[in-house]
Amino acid sequence: MGSFSIWHWLIVLVVVLLLFGRGKIPELMGDVAKGIKSFKKGMGEDEATPETTKTVESKAEEAEAKDRG
Repeated sequence: MGSFSIWHWLIVLVVVLLLFGRGKIPELMGDVAKGIKSFKKGMGEDEATPETTKTVESKAEEAEAKDRG
């Protein structure tokens, strides 16, 4: 179970190219990049607006404070 030689990697590359074709691989990589960008954008939006979401407990505490006061 030694390391793979250059011939192993060349054979794998040829098989991948035969299965997906030359045009499909860049298309797949573009889709992956778009997914990563949208994930980062979503994470940035979540960090930017943490104050707008309130938990059920905080709403209950606010209701109790209004009832007392």
